[in-house]
Parts: sequence; C-alpha cells; structure tokens
Amino acid sequence: MSKSAAEPEAPPGTPVAVEQKKSPLARIFHAFTYRDFRLLWFGAFTSSSGTWLQETALAWILLQLTNDPSYLFYNGFMATAPILIFTLIGGVLADRVDRRRILLTSQWLQLTFAITLALLAFFKVPAALLVSSALTLSFLTGCVQAFGGPAYQSLVPMLVDKKDLPNAIALNSIQFQLARVVGGSIGSFPFAIFADQMVAASVSFGLNGLSFVAVIFALMSLSVRHIPPVPTGGMRSQLREGLSFVRHREALRSLTFLAFASTFLGMQVTISIAAFARDIFKVGASGNFRMVAVSGAGAVVGALIVAGLGNVHHKGRKALMMQIGFGLMIIAFTLTDSIWVAYGILFVAGIFMMILFAMIMSLVQLIVSDDMRGRVMSIYMVAFRGGMPLGSLVTGLLAKSFPLPNILLVEGVLLIIIAAGFLLSRSEVKEH
Repeated sequence: MSKSAAEPEAPPGTPVAVEQKKSPLARIFHAFTYRDFRLLWFGAFTSSSGTWLQETALAWILLQLTNDPSYLFYNGFMATAPILIFTLIGGVLADRVDRRRILLTSQWLQLTFAITLALLAFFKVPAALLVSSALTLSFLTGCVQAFGGPAYQSLVPMLVDKKDLPNAIALNSIQFQLARVVGGSIGSFPFAIFADQMVAASVSFGLNGLSFVAVIFALMSLSVRHIPPVPTGGMRSQLREGLSFVRHREALRSLTFLAFASTFLGMQVTISIAAFARDIFKVGASGNFRMVAVSGAGAVVGALIVAGLGNVHHKGRKALMMQIGFGLMIIAFTLTDSIWVAYGILFVAGIFMMILFAMIMSLVQLIVSDDMRGRVMSIYMVAFRGGMPLGSLVTGLLAKSFPLPNILLVEGVLLIIIAAGFLLSRSEVKEH
C-alpha cells in the first residue's frame, strides 16, 4: 500500500486530521500516532543501538590490535564502499519488489554477520585473521545495507501522510542518533566487566546480532504493504530513468552534491574519535565510548529541533547555515587539548550535523514522487553514504603522512567554503 493522489484507504492506526493547534511536545512526536511508523521506529532503534555498540567496540579493538589509526578509516571504507557499487541497483529493486521483503532479507544477513564476528572474537583467532575477517564482514554488511537502505528510506513515507513526512524523517534521525548514545553508553560495560578485551568485544558483537530480532519482528508486524507496479522496462532502463530525473532537476543535483560533501568531509571526525581518545586526550576505552555517546546526544537534540520545527520554509538556506556551523565545530575540535571542551564541541557539532542531514533528506523526500522514490533515494544514498567511505579512504591515506588533527581541520574549512558558495549562488536549494 502506498500514498497516491487517489488517496487509498488509510492503514490501521492512522490519525484523523484535527485542526486545533498542537502543543510543542505533540508536534515533535506527532508521527508516533501512526501505528506502523511507531513499530518500525522502535524496532530500528533497538537494531541501531546494537550497530553502534558493535561499531564503537570494533573501532577500539582494531586500534588495539594494529596500533594504527589508519585501520579505523579502512574499516569505514570497507563498511560503506558497497554503497557506491550496489545502491543504485537496490533503488531499482525498491521500486520493483516488496520493500518489506528486501528489508527482512537484509536484517537476517546482518544478524548472521554479527554473530560470526562474535564467535571469531570469542575463540580468539590470531590478530591478523581477526582484523581481515572484521574488514571482510564490514564489507559484506555494507553490501546488504546497500539494498536495504533504499527500501527502508522508501518505506518510511508510506507509513505517514505527506504533511507529516518531515516530522517522521526527523524522528527517524532521532532513533539512529539516540541509538548512538545508548550503544555508546552500554558499550563500556562489557569492557568494564571483562578483563579480557576480546571477550568484551565478543559480547558487544553478540548483542548486536540479537538486536536485529527486534527490527525483524517490527517488519513482520507492519500492516502497510508495498505492492510494486508492473515494471514497464528492464532494470537498466529504469536506472537510466532515475538518473535522468535527478540530472534534469537542479535542486536534486545540488542536494545530492551537498549530501556527498557533508559526509566526505564531515563524518571523518566521528570515525577518528577512537584515535583522539587514545592518543590525544588519553582517556582510554571508557572515554572513547563517552565521546561517541556525547556526539550522539547532540545529534538527538538536533533531530528534536527539526521535529519540533515541522515543515518550515527555506530548509535549504537553513541547512547551509548548519553546514557552516558544523565546519566550525570540526575546526574547534582539532584545536582543543581539553577533553571537557571536546565533549562540548562534539555535542554542538552533533546538533549542527543532524539538522543539516535531516533538512537535506526532507527536501529530497518532498520533491520526489512515490513511483520514482526508490531510484531517487538510491542516488541520494550513493552520495550521502558513499561520501563517507571515499572520505575515509582519503583521510586514512593522508594520516600516514600528516597529523590527523591537521587533516580534519582542512576538511572543516572546506565544508564552510562549500556552504558559503551555495549561499552566494543562485541555486534553487536556497528557495526550498
């Protein structure tokens, strides 16, 4: 079932529109009045918490096993590089196949990969084998996410009315970042309980595997069904149609570029947290988890702000201002030597980052029609998710020759320059 101009029958749990003015709290959480969105949100939150738990633990273990911060970026590249390879195909499938079925397959495979990594750590395979296996499993996880991502992004708009879509996108961003806080917070417990760090890592990876059960249950309980239209052409022709759709719309082209720049340049600061925790602030594993949690908490606040604002005007202009703020925070983070100042900077940077991401995503979702949504979202995700592995690869290679703080400082400056360029240009992004 999908929203269309024909106004199909609303699924169970759809709220009846009311005219009275909502309280700020009601505006922030309005999308939760939709049963299916609520189900998917809580399932995805549980799964995302496990994912952040594993990613934070894996970053620490890789750093301990290799004593080389470059491996943090290599892992980031392996985990997200498949986005560049398979996401466009995943977008075509999301418009041709039941999106829920794609997501269920993706979740089962990710569960299997997490349990495999947990077993390898528990049985303490040789360090070289564990590192190579971890990178391989990160790549395989990225492969299935490349197909599941467009299906998930295309499913969310089917769960709420169009007027509530910006709120749903903001709340969806909240679950991912709130999971970052929860995953980062509980991630320190296995390392505090178990003296053996490999056992602690195994517990973290195993908990991530179990967390996928929640989202699998949520997907199986949805009342909304996606009945794809009968394909009018082959996958190649549909892919070309999606690329042409984006190419001929300046706003979509610009938003896609901004998504790429924000992750290529901006997300490297989150990947490098473990290196800063160990080598610059010297706060150990617990400090690493706290820094991740603080950054996530800021992102939650940013997403709450977007959810409370609702469907505001000139999202593009506001997003560009947030990109400038994000760049400034990255620069400030590289210049401080105080862990307490760093906590504050990471918190504020999380706010700017999440408002930027949520507003760009909302603009793309509002511009595109449902019959093109899977393909357009796949193109957007190639840029948004694909910028991160390419940025990780470049940053990791540069870290071999230059100090990591200097590299991140330059990336922050470039973020500011790009945003300022769009603000001074005639781009349609500023008018949406």
